[in-house]
Formats: sequence, structure tokens, C-alpha cells
Amino acid sequence: MGDVLAGFQTVWEFDTDSMLIRFERGIRTPKLLQALGERRIPFEALSGVELAVGKRGTVVLRAVPRPGADPLMDAADGQLKEAYDPYRLVLPAERETLADYYAERIRESLGPEADTAAEAHLVTVPPAPLSFKAYDGKASFDGKAISFRWFWTGASSEKWKVGDQRFRIDELTGVEWRSPESRGSAGTVPKEGSAKAGGAKGGSAKDGTARNGTGKVTPKGGGHGYLRLLRRSTEDQPADRPDRDPAAVVFGMGYGLVHQSLPFAAAVLEAIRASSPVPCAEGAPAPNRAAAPRRDPADIAERIRHLGELHTAGLLTDDEFSAKKAELLAEL
Repeated sequence: MGDVLAGFQTVWEFDTDSMLIRFERGIRTPKLLQALGERRIPFEALSGVELAVGKRGTVVLRAVPRPGADPLMDAADGQLKEAYDPYRLVLPAERETLADYYAERIRESLGPEADTAAEAHLVTVPPAPLSFKAYDGKASFDGKAISFRWFWTGASSEKWKVGDQRFRIDELTGVEWRSPESRGSAGTVPKEGSAKAGGAKGGSAKDGTARNGTGKVTPKGGGHGYLRLLRRSTEDQPADRPDRDPAAVVFGMGYGLVHQSLPFAAAVLEAIRASSPVPCAEGAPAPNRAAAPRRDPADIAERIRHLGELHTAGLLTDDEFSAKKAELLAEL
């Protein structure tokens, strides 16, 4: 098309097979959109486009992504506020005719599989390395593995006992992201059967998709969110509370904001889908596990000191303290 449609805080630039969505960096632009910067959306990643009357003399043009096409929207699972929606363009009401024209042009450009779920992600996500600080630890992703390093000021004793965690992409089946701003974040139970992103049949955690809002667990208190990694080794086990689960980090309004944690979750989800691990044939040896990197001696010493505090407080038995201390010393 080669045309440009500029709205409030967002600009759509049209090409023959895709559109580039650019977000302004103004003070009124939500931080999530500023963090995304711009996104190339292939028309084959869309299932349709909607035009509706907005608030305060505006009209809203919204492209509708196909399920499974965008890992960011898969991870969000319907929890984003309207203002955070990267597929939404707000225009003055007097431009409704123009908006309707472009809506029709987009519909004409949709692919033949627009009404079906995408079998692969079609929209790119922010590349690794990525990291963000949550309430109880720092999450880092280098493209191959996710690391959780616990903060002694926020992590639970359960997380301190098991120590810092590192998960390879091939050990995971998906991610579970909860927004601290969603209605289910204040201690309420989200709706049952919420969307599971990804695969052609609606997605499941077994094929590298996001699983959100299951209603099984929720952090204590209000305004909490979390990012949980779904592991192959615990597929059939009930999920623990995020503040006790070593495969999860908990964040609130001031820690691990949406604009930091959601792109992180989307990047991990994309890496899981792209890895497509091939199961070993029956009787064949399992692939060798990559050795964990050697730790900084100062970090080991700090961890042993915290273990000593837990032991003194009675949270660790003599045997548990000795065993964990030996594990840490073995990593030097």
C-alpha cells in the first residue's frame, strides 16, 4: 500500500504484505508501547480488523491477531488494558471514513488462513538478552536459558533453600504470566478456562505455548503479578504458590512492571516454540545436559552466609544446611 495512517501515540505504515506499527515515546504513551518501539505485523498474522466508536470524539481501529501468531499477545492472554494494546489505533472521529477505508484494505490483504490459529509465531519479539527485577529476584534470559537470582529482602525461605535457579529452554514447555494490573491480581480467582495461546488447536503447555489465568494459585495480597516457567519435569504436578515456586518470580506495581516482564515472557515463549525439541526414541540415551557455568566465589560466600542465617533461625536443619553448603562449595 505504501500509505501512512497516524493516530494518537501510534502510526501505522502499510506495505504490500505487512504493516509497521510505530509507537511514540511521548510522556502519555504507555511504557509497554514505548518499550516495544515498533513492530512489523505481517498480514498473514491477522484474522481481521475492527472499527468502533471510541471515547471523547474518537474512533478506534484495531487489527485482530490470529491466535498463536504473536507470542506477546499469547503471553498476555487478554490481560492487557486497552491503552496497552499494541494492535489499537485511536483516531479523531472526523477521520472515521478514512479509518473505514484502511480497514477494508486490510481485510482485502488477509491471508487464506485468517480464520484459523497459527501453527507458528509470525510476529517477532524483543531479542535476548533481557532482564527485569521482580520483588523476590532478578530474572535474566540470554537466549538459551533463564536465570532467577533471589533477593534476600524479598525471596521466601522456600526459594532460599533451593538457591538461585537456571532453566534451559529445552527443559520448558511454556510460560504463565500474570499482570499485576489485571482484575485477577488482587487475590481474586481469574475466570476458568482462559485462553491458552499458541497451537493450531488452541494451544497447550505441552507444545511450547503460554498458559495463563488457570485459577489454581494467586499470590497473597493485592497488585501482585508473576512469571512462572512451566517445566516438563512437573507437568503432572499441582503448581505451588508463585512466592514459593523456584520456577516463578513475583512482582508488583513497582517491581517487574508490565513493560518489563511481558516482553521477557514473550521472548521466552518464542524461544520455547522455536526450539521444538525432538523426543528421544525409546531406549535411546537422553541428550547430555549442559553444565551450569561456574559461579563467582563472592556470590557463593554470600549464599553460604544467608544459608547460615536460615539455619540459625531454624528454617534449615543441620543436614539441610550441610548438604546445601556442600553443593555451593562444589560449584567453585
